[in-house]
Amino acid sequence: MLDESLLDTPEALSAADRRGLLRGAAEAGARVRTAARNAVEAGVPDLTPEGRPRAVLIAGPGAAATNVADLLGTLAGAGSPVIRLAPTGVAPAAGALRWELPGWAGSVDLLLIATPDGSEPGLSLLADAAYRRGCTVVAVAPGRTPLSESVAGAHGLFVPMATAPYEQEDDENGVEVTASAPGVLWALLTPLLALLDRTGVLSAPPEALAKVADRLDQVAERCGPAVATYSNPAKTLASELAESLPVVWTEGVSAGPAGRRFAASLAELSGTPAVVAELPEALVAHSTLLAGRLAAGADPDDFFRDRVDQAPALHARVVLLRDRPTGGLTAAPAARDLALSHDTPISELEPEAGGELETLAELIAITDFAAVYLALVSGA
Repeated sequence: MLDESLLDTPEALSAADRRGLLRGAAEAGARVRTAARNAVEAGVPDLTPEGRPRAVLIAGPGAAATNVADLLGTLAGAGSPVIRLAPTGVAPAAGALRWELPGWAGSVDLLLIATPDGSEPGLSLLADAAYRRGCTVVAVAPGRTPLSESVAGAHGLFVPMATAPYEQEDDENGVEVTASAPGVLWALLTPLLALLDRTGVLSAPPEALAKVADRLDQVAERCGPAVATYSNPAKTLASELAESLPVVWTEGVSAGPAGRRFAASLAELSGTPAVVAELPEALVAHSTLLAGRLAAGADPDDFFRDRVDQAPALHARVVLLRDRPTGGLTAAPAARDLALSHDTPISELEPEAGGELETLAELIAITDFAAVYLALVSGA
């Protein structure tokens, strides 16, 4: 059950935040700046690539690598396909995972390795295999790990992952890094944005990354734990999603990966299941869902329900994440009509004007804060 009183009690939120999730969300802007600086120190601006790679392959464990691949693929478009290499294995443990290169991978392809761990033997083996195939290898991971040595042996480029001092202490004490934690995403993503900008796969110049950091700082000010729920979009969204099934609809190119990350963060951080789809296809894909037993009007509050021992029925709530669509065409009015026709409440988020990276960062940051707040107040 949700304890909404926690939302407006910063001290209680801090006490409940045993994984440092709020701190990671608040430091996202600083993490982008540190990661960009690490990329410069690693020599990314000095690279002189001979044209764009034929394909960009991304490998890494869990939600972190999945989100990075999704974001880079969306930003890159069709110029150079971005393909995530999914791991195989008998368990999600570092020692059990293995990655395989496609049979066609070769000297004109680029392999990116992104991991908040760096001790996975499978990633070291992958780097060696890529070197034998002639692939260029670039990795972002914690420094002084087995992976850093493997990348050096493969004559690749290694960028140390941007970490905070308290994370180093956690690592020494055996505290596991949460893959969906806000700081992890930006620490892994930022150097790869700088690299792919240099190779011409996408546009992410240093000034754009600086604007991303500034936008993340602005969101942290609006969504911090000291800001009351009524004026805090992240706390408001967390409160609205309590004891609901989030049905995340996205509109606009940048909103797509933000919505998919939000669903993954809800599941990993708070244990909240969510479904996600892009407009306008979402109107068909989820119309039956909204008309079924999850609709708010399908099972009205039973007068005879025991308010103490029986939890209320789970109902859907639409979350509409919108980037500004090109050409002024939008399916948002149809989305609102569909939701309201089934008595389904709807929450909407739309970023302020800015570049593609800035608006994407704002959507991710607000939903990251919301996922963290929902995790804290639900006792996850």
